[in-house]
Amino acid sequence: MSLDVDQAIDRRRMRRKVTFWRIFTVVAVLIAAGGLLAGVGGSNYIEKSSAHVARVTIGGLIRNDRERVKLFEEIEKSGAKAVLVVIDSPGGTVTGSEQLFKSLRKLNEKKPVIAVVEGSAASGAYIAAIGTERIFAPRSAIIGSIGVIFQYPNFHQLLQKIGVDVESIKSSPLKASPNGLEPTSPEAKAAVASLVADSYGWFKDLVKERRALDNATLTKVSDGRVFTASQALPLKLIDEIGDEKTAREWLAKNKSVAADLKVRDWRVRTAGSEFRWLSAASLLEFAGFATLASAISNDGVLRAAASAQLDGLLALWHPQLRN
Repeated sequence: MSLDVDQAIDRRRMRRKVTFWRIFTVVAVLIAAGGLLAGVGGSNYIEKSSAHVARVTIGGLIRNDRERVKLFEEIEKSGAKAVLVVIDSPGGTVTGSEQLFKSLRKLNEKKPVIAVVEGSAASGAYIAAIGTERIFAPRSAIIGSIGVIFQYPNFHQLLQKIGVDVESIKSSPLKASPNGLEPTSPEAKAAVASLVADSYGWFKDLVKERRALDNATLTKVSDGRVFTASQALPLKLIDEIGDEKTAREWLAKNKSVAADLKVRDWRVRTAGSEFRWLSAASLLEFAGFATLASAISNDGVLRAAASAQLDGLLALWHPQLRN
């Protein structure tokens, strides 16, 4: 009987020890994980505060992006000695491009900010490029498309053929015009044309000021066409033929930023934020005949989906593709 009691006591002691070590192990793992996270955060903080060259990529369609504005504000307070803005974009909304331009100008007041075009800096993306103090581009890069567009499909005749009438009760004739569901009146066309002209004038004035162009050159470059970087250089749309290495050499020579200083990529916290227009909501808007700012072409489905989110004035280069 005494033996059974001793065995029961031993088993209880063993269970307590096992429970203790299990709890100890869990606590140790949690502490180690916390230390690792703190180390990563600390390392990230040290990396931000230490001297480096910040690299920000502007790609896809440009639109209003509060996170990107915050990103530039963080770079301004960081240890970055210069900022490389790598651009490969056909443009986007006028308001988004203006927001990006102003953010870059503000950042440039504190640090050297230069642009490196990887593929294209067209339309709204060119607005971003001229927000920096120097533009580099490889010889075959696409530059320009200085202009503004408001584009929408009109389904009126199609609806008539299938016997569908869309009736509207408006507070005034120009309310929700043009909308693509009814004939566009001359007054509606004139109202939209005035919007386009106003934004186009602002765009041209910006280019003239930032690139120090005379009126004759400005007229030549602002007819909406695109140029290769080789063509853009003598027109003063860019400063130098080259790539990121060329840009680093210029920073070393003119801004005393060592050519071997580490480059750190800065990104917004929301991955793929530049492509949020590819969403179910955008497709539903398109299916509901929302006013679109892009014509249908070979890649029209994607453009239409994009346009439902980018409704309004665009500074966007999108060449019409033909079969």
